[in-house]
Amino acid sequence: MAPRVLISDSLSPAAIQIFKDRGVEVDFQPNLGKDKDKLLEVIGQYDGLAIRSATKVTAKIIEAATNLKVIGRAGIGVDNVEIPAATAKGIIVMNTPFGNAITTAEHAIAMMFSVARQIPAADASTQAGKWEKSKFMGVEITAKTLGLIGCGNIGSIVADRAIGLKMKVLAYDPFLSGERAQDLGVEKVELDELFRRADFITLHTPLTDKTRNIISAEAIAKMKQGVYIINCARGGLVDEKAVREGLDSGKIAGAAFDVFTEEPAKENVLFGAPNLVCTPHLGASTEEAQENVALQVAEQMSDYLINGAVTNALNMPSISADEAPRLTPFVRLAEQLGSFAGQLTETGIKGIRLEYEGAVAEMNTKALTAAALTGVLTPLLQTVNMVSAPAMARERDIHVEEVRREQMGAYETYIRLTVITERQERSVAGTVFADGKPRIIQVKGINMEAELGPHMLYITNEDKPGFIGKFGTLLGQAGVNIATFNLGRTEAGGDAIALIEVDGDVPARTLEQINALPLVKQVKLLKF
Repeated sequence: MAPRVLISDSLSPAAIQIFKDRGVEVDFQPNLGKDKDKLLEVIGQYDGLAIRSATKVTAKIIEAATNLKVIGRAGIGVDNVEIPAATAKGIIVMNTPFGNAITTAEHAIAMMFSVARQIPAADASTQAGKWEKSKFMGVEITAKTLGLIGCGNIGSIVADRAIGLKMKVLAYDPFLSGERAQDLGVEKVELDELFRRADFITLHTPLTDKTRNIISAEAIAKMKQGVYIINCARGGLVDEKAVREGLDSGKIAGAAFDVFTEEPAKENVLFGAPNLVCTPHLGASTEEAQENVALQVAEQMSDYLINGAVTNALNMPSISADEAPRLTPFVRLAEQLGSFAGQLTETGIKGIRLEYEGAVAEMNTKALTAAALTGVLTPLLQTVNMVSAPAMARERDIHVEEVRREQMGAYETYIRLTVITERQERSVAGTVFADGKPRIIQVKGINMEAELGPHMLYITNEDKPGFIGKFGTLLGQAGVNIATFNLGRTEAGGDAIALIEVDGDVPARTLEQINALPLVKQVKLLKF
């Protein structure tokens, strides 16, 4: 059955066509996002939801979205989506961070020019029949220092344009490497140094608890006399009252704002301040950007619903369309290893270590780790998947460690998963053979080779004659057929492990009888 997508905001006809061409059924209702009750009523029918900013995807909507797999936001900001609620339900939330980056960067540069030369006020004055040439004295951009707070997609484009305008560019961004800064031609600095040295400051960072009011009264006090501030990112990054005081006192020579703490901004403490340029959140408002993000979100959602490829997800590792086919069997292996270990773990989990060796170490291990955590946590939590598992592990203070190394052992590539509890460490390793099927290759340090089926018996026993005969007899008496039988041992007469695939459930009475056999230490029915 074809996946169904609801478009609840206005999206271009070309985007709708992309969905149709990719085999996705589309329901285009551009005004539905504004009707919360109607959206709540119908959302359960859809696999995907494509939105802009008008649709508010609340926890209540997400709870009613019984079939929803992906929410796609045409644009960068996802303030209108309750991501934790989506994550808990295993719904991927995607945005399109690159589609409007150029447009937003250009707007920031345009705002910088506007405030530097007082263009809006000069325009209004001139059109009113005044000729106030001396009133609108501006400043040059050339040779001035621009301070970027945030140097990601948009910030780096602003840096490139500013360097072209012969500005010196400083950048504060904790995630910016020295090498990347060098490539961009910017100087990486700490925030206080940026405040001290910059003639113009422009913001290009998401709004988080750490960045809220990053431009505060205290920050403004550290800035140059006559600084210019441009904000085309998010309203809450700036203490608007402090900026108003700075404009009134002349500490700030000019400010240009495209975003506000409350939007739509019908009233604002900034309005009416001297040399203030304001626009109504136009950062992404060009025909090119609106078309780009619409096409991008349609491609991304279709890729996920049809091929399982994950791009620009905010709550799950990305899986490209190219790597999805190669990664899929290893995702299945990682989940099976996790499930195997999770079903055998009866005490609280302190940590999970994943070792990737050989070719798999070069793959997308974030996605594989998410799959492994899903397997481990499912027996404990039931409703968990690749989207929610990493968050759930963090919430439970489970330390997750990834180790990647080149091929060392007999197998070309394998994954080993170790569960660390208060009492012990238990590890299981597996690989994917040429047939694309996952195999267990080691349990608790004991080598064996086994394919996992829907119903498996896991038995640890002493390696002495008579066990297999007695065990087989008990299963025969219960009418349980053995599909495969796999054995491994440390040494002759030492500890042994049996992994047996059976054709259906094993009665509880039979499990008790097997457990009561003299040589058996543990028996467990595992389901995959």
